Amino acid sequence: SVTQNSSLPSLCKRVHSPCSNNYIANPPTPHSSLLTPHSSLENTEDSQYFLATTPDPVKDQTDFLAQLTGLQVSHSMFPIGTMAKGEVRRIAEEAKLPSAHRKDSQGICFLGKINYNEFIERFLGKQEGPIVELETGKILGRHQGFWFHTIGQRKGLYLSGGPWFVIKKDIEQNIIYVSRGYDPEAQKQDWLVMRDMHWITLDPFKDIPNIQSQISVKFKIRHVAELRTGTLSARPDSSYYLQMDEKTNGVAPGQFCVVYTPDGKICLGSGEIAWE
Repeated sequence: SVTQNSSLPSLCKRVHSPCSNNYIANPPTPHSSLLTPHSSLENTEDSQYFLATTPDPVKDQTDFLAQLTGLQVSHSMFPIGTMAKGEVRRIAEEAKLPSAHRKDSQGICFLGKINYNEFIERFLGKQEGPIVELETGKILGRHQGFWFHTIGQRKGLYLSGGPWFVIKKDIEQNIIYVSRGYDPEAQKQDWLVMRDMHWITLDPFKDIPNIQSQISVKFKIRHVAELRTGTLSARPDSSYYLQMDEKTNGVAPGQFCVVYTPDGKICLGSGEIAWE
């Protein structure tokens, strides 16, 4: 639930009714809209559009769309948003579509059959930097850019004497820190800070009357991860502090944290996890 006296619960109740084939109260016309197969939904209340999650949490893609504006959501249509993946496949099979039995994409679907590193290199290039052992400061090797590596990564480091894991990254100095003693529990934390917060339709700290300085939310920091609970606070420097109810791993500065209403039904927006 939300912090006492907050009006966010009423927001959830007002904008999210059970979905049906006419879940858009004032649907945009096809000629003015973008039709997308993303697994997301759209809800309206008082002519305001909200990005809603789907019945299938595994296939929900609101985290990919959390930087959209309310205006963009109002001109988007999600025709398969109410369907589970099995139902979509059944309809495709009945229509004899060639994609009916195609394997689910495990990468970035719009890239097609392209190497991820090649795609990143095309836009960010390469910049050689050191790979440093966290405990000793010893340089173990070289990398081609911190943007090719993620926290917890083991493969692709090409170091002997491993296994080695990426523990942290210094993006200012382009340094990758690694360790052989990777402890998943030690890497967990129960807080994070977000900057450049983007609210899709409503800023719950400004647009809702009588809101408190803290609100209860659900959130995710990775795709295909269950929504977790926490308390979000606005700070004077325009950043936001998220206190998690339980520790989680994979908190990686530079990645995004996506924020939802306490019932997990409305995607409120997202912000970049800060180095702090």
